[in-house]
Amino acid sequence: MSSGKNSGGLMSSAGLVRYFDSEDPNAVQIDPRSVVATGVFFGLGVLLLQFFV
Repeated sequence: MSSGKNSGGLMSSAGLVRYFDSEDPNAVQIDPRSVVATGVFFGLGVLLLQFFV
């Protein structure tokens, strides 16, 4: 049984959620489509290098 003390699991993560959810106007803004496109091009480049080498 619980001794009445809060284990802190959910409460301790609440601060991290607030920290990472905040928008910093000075932060670098990267479009998610650019990240996906970079990954696709990188993968295609690796496949082409394997094919030709």
